Amino acid sequence: MSSRLLNPTNSALILIDYQPEMVFAVGSMDGTMLINNAVGLAKAAELFNVPIIMTSVAAKSFSGSIIEQLQNVVTQKPYIDRTTMNAWEDERVVDAVKKTGRKKIILAGLWTEVCIVLVALSAIEQGYEVYFVADACAGTTCVAHDMAVARMIQAGGTPITWMQYMLELQRDWARQETYAPVMKIAVDHGGSYGVGIQFAHALIKN
Repeated sequence: MSSRLLNPTNSALILIDYQPEMVFAVGSMDGTMLINNAVGLAKAAELFNVPIIMTSVAAKSFSGSIIEQLQNVVTQKPYIDRTTMNAWEDERVVDAVKKTGRKKIILAGLWTEVCIVLVALSAIEQGYEVYFVADACAGTTCVAHDMAVARMIQAGGTPITWMQYMLELQRDWARQETYAPVMKIAVDHGGSYGVGIQFAHALIKN
């Protein structure tokens, strides 16, 4: 198996600051699509038993609790509430990553230009392979998001999408234990791809 490919045993997912105050300021993508993609990503990671570290910033004093759509999906607790904009500067977050034993880190969250890029640069500097889920991250403006993406790529980060991540974990449609759940996630969160799956299943059934 290629070490360049992501799989359920070599990656860990960090979900950062999916909180109301952060969502309200998103300007780089549609908020409904952002939440849809984040939830699809979290469901995929949960399905494949990928370690998930979910963190918030100033939940009680400013940003609010992590959105319920994700709390309803991510069973791995506790969530980590921090004061630092750079989650990598919170020892609890770094310790949680180290405990997974994984060197490939998947990042998703808000905002791309602050809480994602700072973690990405810090983790890369410490020898981690960093992937960021570009369609589950958002910034305050398109320029802010795009410049953060460019900065991460220049530093060695790798952009992926949530659907790409899920299908890379599945890899083989013969893996029946996850086939049906993957199809369910794709139908629920994959837009037109999900409609295509439903159409294909209807044709086969008939």
